[in-house]
Amino acid sequence: MKAAFFMKNGGPEVMQYGEVPDPVAAAGQVLVDVHAASVNGADWKVRTGAYAPITRFPYVAGRDFSGVVSALGAGVTDIKAGDPVFGVVQQVDDGCYAEKVAIKAAIVARKPDSLTHVEAAALALIGLTALVSIEDTLQLKSGETILIQGGAGGVAGFAVQVARHIGARVITTASAANHDYLRSLGADQVIDYNKQDFTQVVSGVDAVFDTVGGDVVNRSFAVLRPGGRAAFIGSGPTAPVAPRSDVVSLRPKVGRDRAHLERIVALVAAGAVRVPEIKVYSLSEAAAAHRVSEGRHLRGKLVFKVR
Repeated sequence: MKAAFFMKNGGPEVMQYGEVPDPVAAAGQVLVDVHAASVNGADWKVRTGAYAPITRFPYVAGRDFSGVVSALGAGVTDIKAGDPVFGVVQQVDDGCYAEKVAIKAAIVARKPDSLTHVEAAALALIGLTALVSIEDTLQLKSGETILIQGGAGGVAGFAVQVARHIGARVITTASAANHDYLRSLGADQVIDYNKQDFTQVVSGVDAVFDTVGGDVVNRSFAVLRPGGRAAFIGSGPTAPVAPRSDVVSLRPKVGRDRAHLERIVALVAAGAVRVPEIKVYSLSEAAAAHRVSEGRHLRGKLVFKVR
């Protein structure tokens, strides 16, 4: 099959496009003909070696996809060949930058006719991450105020909409070019991080959701009310140590399951969440897509149209 892959860790230039062996559906898995796969920040971090060292090559990156089931592994009874599905592979697997992917049947969901494959791929991992962070980890409630760092990104943009749907007051940070976009998603207040220090504008919030990392982490604790909580996905696999004893620091545990994917579908169907802005690439343009993703100033999502 055709795939985008790399043979060693490095910059975007190590990305290649060519033939790799087809995956096979093991027991409990389905084989999916991939129609679209999205680009996530984790992908270029894997490519650079920022995560655990890669020991098997060629390495096909990519964590979420949308496509059509082409074969069933032993024991799969709740999905059939021909079903349109979308999902997120286990963190240790990857492999979605390809024409085919094998994945555990229990962690895929049926793609609704109302979403194209490109749209479903764009929503999968960002929706899963945002829901686990906002609803499960922070347990945001109606009437609370949340600060979402880096609102124009895929995860944060979904989180803005979920928080608004819950009934919270939503404050977010973004460059000036993205303010109208974020207000259209439901943000009540947007802070231009290039011109304002958010710690001078915001105080006493109930929750913070940080997708940025770096120096934003410690400064985020400063705007929490006593008893407030903060969740971080941009600063490593564990929660950062809070510099205050009266707040809670959390690292969302973003597992893989069908229930959260079906929750994404329900939110979109209800009009509570809309598909983000999407820029489409071909798999042969993986290096270019990674350069944009690694620049960390994109709006919405980057998606490979595979078929």
